Order: sequence, then C-alpha cells, then structure tokens
Amino acid sequence: MQLSNSIQRLQPSATIAAAAKARELKQSGVNVHEFTLGEPDFATPDHICDAARQAMEAGHTHYTPATGIPELKAAICDAYERDHGLRYEPSQVAVSNGAKHSIHNVLTTLCNPGDEVIIPAPYWVSYSALVELAGAIPVIVNTTQDSGFCLSPDQFQEAITDRTRLLMLNNPCNPTGCTYPVATLEALAEIAVARDLVVMSDEIYEKLLYDGAEFRSFSTLHPQVAERTVVVSGVSKAYAMTGWRIGWTLGPESVTKGMTKLQSQETSNPCSISQHAAIAALNGPQDCVAEMSRAFAERRAYVLERLRKLPDISYAEPGGAFYAFLDVSAHFGRALPGGQAVANSTEFCTCLLQQAHVALVTGDAFGAPGYVRLSFATSRAVIEAGFDALEQFLAS
Repeated sequence: MQLSNSIQRLQPSATIAAAAKARELKQSGVNVHEFTLGEPDFATPDHICDAARQAMEAGHTHYTPATGIPELKAAICDAYERDHGLRYEPSQVAVSNGAKHSIHNVLTTLCNPGDEVIIPAPYWVSYSALVELAGAIPVIVNTTQDSGFCLSPDQFQEAITDRTRLLMLNNPCNPTGCTYPVATLEALAEIAVARDLVVMSDEIYEKLLYDGAEFRSFSTLHPQVAERTVVVSGVSKAYAMTGWRIGWTLGPESVTKGMTKLQSQETSNPCSISQHAAIAALNGPQDCVAEMSRAFAERRAYVLERLRKLPDISYAEPGGAFYAFLDVSAHFGRALPGGQAVANSTEFCTCLLQQAHVALVTGDAFGAPGYVRLSFATSRAVIEAGFDALEQFLAS
C-alpha cells in the first residue's frame, strides 16, 4: 500500500533506533556499554506501585475523562503551587499518554499548515518531526557550546517572522543538559509577550539540577507570559515512571479545551491505573526524587572527571537532566579502530558500537552535527566500563 507523504518523510526516533542497535548486538552475546536511552535505571518507588495495585483492587480499570481524572488534575495543580507558586485550575490541565503525546497535542491544537515554530538546536529528536506532522514548519536556530547551548534573546528576535506561531523551549535540555540562566529566560519571555507568541515550555527535567543551577517555570517570568505559555511535563524522569506513560500540559483554558477534543478522538484517556499512580507520586513523599537526583549528581561528577581525560573531546558541562553532549568532530577523518575513517557523528557512533561496544546517540539526530549524546542514567559500573572502552577506542 502507498504510505502518506507525511509518513514517508518521517524518520524513526534516533534514540530508540540507537537502543535497538545496541539491543541487537547484546542478543548476539556481546557485552554492550549502553548510554542511549534517557530513562532512569531506578525502579519506580514502592509507594507509587502500591497505589497502582490499590487502584486495580478498587476497580479503577475503566475509561476515565479524556484528559484525566479530577483527582490527578488537582494533584498537578497543587504540585505547581507548592513548587513554583503558580496557581492553575484543573480546567487548565490536560493529562496525556506521556510528555511526547502532550507535545503532539499542543502543536496539533495550535498550529495551522504553514505556521512557523522556532526550535533552538540542539533539540530533542522528536521536536521537528512533530512540528512537521502538525503541518507546520520547523525553524531551527543553532546555538553554540560557548553559550551553553542556550537560545539568546537576539537569536529569538531575528528568527521571528509574520508566520511565527510558537517557540519550543526545553529547560533543562535534552540532549545537552543545558539550563537557562533566569535572566535569559526573562528576556525571552519579554519578547514572547511583545510579539504575542506562544511558548511551549518543556520542563520534564525540572527536578534534575546540579551545582546550584536555578530553575524557573516559564509561566512565572513575566506578568503576561502565563496566558501565552503551555507548560509540558510528566512523571517519567523525576519519579522513574517512563513506562507508566503519564504526561500533562498546563495552559490557557481555551487551549486545554482544544486538546481535550483532540485527545477524545485520538486516544480516549490515559491509563486509569497510571493516573492513580501519578497521584501518589505527586502527593506522596518526595524523598525518592531527592535520592535519585543525588545519584545522578554523583554520576555526573564522575562522567565529567572521565571526560576531562578524553583526547580531543569538548563539551559544555550539563547543569540539569542526565546527559553529556560531546563534540567529537576532531576525530573525523582519522583512522579509528578497525581502520575506518569516519566523516560524521553517525559514522562515529556506528564505529564506536562495532569496535568498542559503546552505544551513544548521534548528534545528527539532534540538529547538531559533530556531536554525540551520552546518557548517564545508568549504573556506575556501566559508566566506568563504558568510559574505559571509550578511552581505549579514542587513544588507539
């Protein structure tokens, strides 16, 4: 059968593809040092799993309202007032099947064909694909390692045209781990208000911060910015609940109503059991978040220590999330192990996997040629062994 043009143009997720290659090699008996997926390696905390079991036993196994049960929406509102001083009403919340689904909802609800969406690069692999699926046009603005991979206010101004509809911002950022200075965010917010633009602020990594990095939800940055901001988040990263598939948006009620119509036709409701688990995550003890964050901080410190010893590798220190983003372009054109000379990041990752059995994700997929992404959301043992192999690969 002939596939639609949009699906023919669509590329599979690079992170999932890289993980699949690593898994295929593992199945052949090779010990692969895996740094591809952005998924905490911790088990979901017990009190959250207990809440799911209790929900099943209580019979909460049927359809729910399309964008979430009232109890979960109330828990999300309470969490944002507690953590950020933001007051949302449940009518401003749309719960979805993960943050990626939420992003799709935002773009499909707000964008018309031909609208332009500004995306700072490097960007999460799905951003541009989801923009194109909505019929809009991704406008990629390249940031630099020297700027900490942050979009500057001048770059934002220069990228705006009469067709600009929306800015997609990710703070802390996947794949770079960059965290935006508050002053930069405030300047971006002023521009958004002045030019009457929507900002989709992806804040899924907000609880994973290092070295005193300060996080401010975008909706707090200007008196008029909340009415033109849609915040995207979820429980996946902070609570080790990637498989539970619960994300959400908070924004103007009119936008939430539009997303509710869309979701009612597309997917009905998020998993009923996962919704009750998410309530326990948000309302329950938060020490599990602090414990996981401390573990990530320790891993980050070790990763940075090892990175400093690698030949001809540069990077910006990540202030949040659990990624290191490495410039490996100095190794292009050199004979790497196996006698192969690579010309780009994709070939570098392929050679590294084949020869050293280290799995990274190419920066080409993130709009950043010359870079690779390393996720340290894995055990210390894997990190140590992986860096030993990477070090030997580059040295030889």
